[in-house]
Amino acid sequence: MEAVAKLRNCPLSARKMRLVADLVRGKKVEDAVNILRYTNKEAAGWLEKLVLSAVTNWENKTEGQQDVDEHDLFIKKLMVDDAGHIKRIRPAPQGRAHRIRKHSNHVTLVIENRIPFDGENAVGDEEE
Repeated sequence: MEAVAKLRNCPLSARKMRLVADLVRGKKVEDAVNILRYTNKEAAGWLEKLVLSAVTNWENKTEGQQDVDEHDLFIKKLMVDDAGHIKRIRPAPQGRAHRIRKHSNHVTLVIENRIPFDGENAVGDEEE
């Protein structure tokens, strides 16, 4: 079962966000959160909140029947796309003006469990 979380119009350039996203793409959720928590970049804070949001979405999708610890959640897809620019004007010498473009991005995160979920029990769990 998959769960999706999206971050729209994050006030950070897509290039800076991709540097941190490459660190956690394809990793287990627990490992990704630990990597992001101790990465000294602003983008790591944004991505950590997004991963935790995706985990909460997954829990809500399973209606609280399954615990995150029982399943092997991993980051299936992590896409960072360029968003619009906010344009500002900065005064320059001799009456001129320079344009400043403030970049932003959109992030889409998909997590999935490697142990399938059938609604009542995880497939592979044996009843005793």
